[in-house]
Amino acid sequence: MSYDRYVAICKPLRYGTLLGSRACVHMAAAAWATGFLHALLHTANTFSLPLCKGNALDQFFCEIPQILKLSCSHSYLRETGLLVVSVCLGFGCFVFIVVSYVQIFRAVLRIPSEQGWHKAFSTCLPHLAVVSLFVSTGVFAHLKPLSISSPSLDLVVSVLYSVVPPAVNPLIYSMRNQELKDAA
Repeated sequence: MSYDRYVAICKPLRYGTLLGSRACVHMAAAAWATGFLHALLHTANTFSLPLCKGNALDQFFCEIPQILKLSCSHSYLRETGLLVVSVCLGFGCFVFIVVSYVQIFRAVLRIPSEQGWHKAFSTCLPHLAVVSLFVSTGVFAHLKPLSISSPSLDLVVSVLYSVVPPAVNPLIYSMRNQELKDAA
């Protein structure tokens, strides 16, 4: 989405060429393939862990950090390595989003009219808010100190990063579409 917004605001005349159907298919395929490979690696590694503390989790989400708490072997180091790879992959995406939005905000601030600013910011800020919610709660969930960890806090944070952003996205984009329909 950040690349779409970047092209729409910073290179509007080349939008059709840069984000044609072929480019969209390639980006979607790359995202799906990366997600599938990522999930496959975590799933295979998680199923290879011996569990000695039972198999009941304190959450209704079956998340990797919760499963690692049940592991009794040192093979959790493999999973920790995969989590480091995940963090690096997520950080790469985060940097791409930040760079895109820095370019967008630089372009928007050069727009002379306030109406242009409003239009550009109303296009970008909802996406940026959802991404910020997802990233901040995800980072907090996986990097918080064990001293403040509790099952209820883990549950609330998990819901915030896994349920709220996907639920809010259709609402945000349907409102934006309504604004576009009203403007036409």
